Amino acid sequence: MKFHLIRKAAGSVIRLNSGLSHRRKLAHSAIFNLLGQGIPLLAALYAIPVMIFALGADRFGIFTLIWVVAGYFGLFDLGIGRAITKLVAEKVSSQHSAEVPAIFWTALTVIFMSSLVGTLLLFTSSPWLIEHLLKTSDGLKSEALPALQLLAICLPVVICTAALSGFLEALHRFGSINLIKIPMGIFSFIGPLLVLPFSHDLLSLTSILLAGRIIEFAGLLTICFAAFPALRDKVKFTQKNIRSLLSFGGWITVSNIIGPILSYLDRFFISALISVSAITYYAAPFSLIIKLAIIPAALVGVLFPTFVRHLLEDRLRAAQLFQRSTRYVIYSTFPIVLILFTFAHEVLTMWIDETFARHSTPVVQWLLVGIFMNGLAQVPVALIHGNGRPELVAKLHLAELPLYLLALLVLLKTYGITGVAIASMARMAVDAIVLLLISRRLLPEATPAIRQCLQFLLVMTVTLLIAAAIDPLSLKALFCMAALLLFGGWAWTTLKVDERKIARRLVATVLRLKA
Repeated sequence: MKFHLIRKAAGSVIRLNSGLSHRRKLAHSAIFNLLGQGIPLLAALYAIPVMIFALGADRFGIFTLIWVVAGYFGLFDLGIGRAITKLVAEKVSSQHSAEVPAIFWTALTVIFMSSLVGTLLLFTSSPWLIEHLLKTSDGLKSEALPALQLLAICLPVVICTAALSGFLEALHRFGSINLIKIPMGIFSFIGPLLVLPFSHDLLSLTSILLAGRIIEFAGLLTICFAAFPALRDKVKFTQKNIRSLLSFGGWITVSNIIGPILSYLDRFFISALISVSAITYYAAPFSLIIKLAIIPAALVGVLFPTFVRHLLEDRLRAAQLFQRSTRYVIYSTFPIVLILFTFAHEVLTMWIDETFARHSTPVVQWLLVGIFMNGLAQVPVALIHGNGRPELVAKLHLAELPLYLLALLVLLKTYGITGVAIASMARMAVDAIVLLLISRRLLPEATPAIRQCLQFLLVMTVTLLIAAAIDPLSLKALFCMAALLLFGGWAWTTLKVDERKIARRLVATVLRLKA
């Protein structure tokens, strides 16, 4: 009897240590991802205002649109970048690692061949895209054409890079990924600044960015070989893996087609119905605000392969992971959203100038709400994809598209770029709520966490409405401080015992550093 109790106690300790070790590993991986996306943000804060002033509103607007078009053609990865993460994570978890090289090389071959089709389409359609999408001078249009065509030629490298990242994510090599992504992320903002003293030509600016993408591809491929040496020895292409990759990736591709339309259509509507210069008042703050998504993205990059494993082995643990993840997204992003929302005009004035702030403040406030919703939605997306149901996300995007198009047209004509921001926010809010409800159906064990999220969204809406109605700076500061204190009290009550211990240690460490 005593032996049985000892063995049971020992098993509990092992499981506890295993769980703590696993959570630490997830936390470290999420921190690596956050650094990989957050450090380049510091470069963006400096680089974007410099580029706007150096290039002018029209040229900067076109430069952003060129990369929007290129980003959309990333759909030619056929969803395989996400599929390779799922399949490799499953094989490693089920002790079938010998099948991984065939998955890797099959995926890379299919993506490369598909991206060549994208290159051909983008290269040949570039004149039409520039002529019909850019409402600007003929001189800038002629400048944009060779830049977009060069980007089309390099499209296979850009697309295959995402697949290499997906492979390393399945192996939880997030530190290695960000060893490459941090310097290249910084370079994507600083690189164009290095060109400005010599040229403002769009081709030169695009060339320096593409050089960085090629270096990133080479670095990630080298890390893949180091992380999984068998890749060098077993270059194999199998039809079975093509079916597996495409069956999962096909619905991801639908999302990849619709998703960028939903995300980037707003800028094209502004260009076509208002002007290219108006894009700057929308795209510049958007490019900064969207960086808030790096916080949930850093977590979700780790969550997807982890959900794949837990949903196969322990659904209760998957539900616990879902609950913690949604709470961490709220804890980490809402205070930033509240502060930026409350002091949007002041922040924009300091960042650019008063004229810019006057045009962009309501845009920023609406987009902040949308970006928060979008960040929260990333957790249920990871769960749904990890559960092998990507078609649910794709069908939701298909249903949203016509409604979003109608909202964009009506609100843009009525409220200008502010109306575009309202439409974007509404779409992201609907997206988040529906995805949470779908998650509850797929994983009923996560119902308490989902209910808590929905309740918080209601309270957040009321809080931000009050913040928008307050005008004097002193009252803004007082309200923001009170709201943050109340939020901090609520967050503390939702922490688990082990999380509170960690929080106390962090506070103690910070106080010792200050002392």
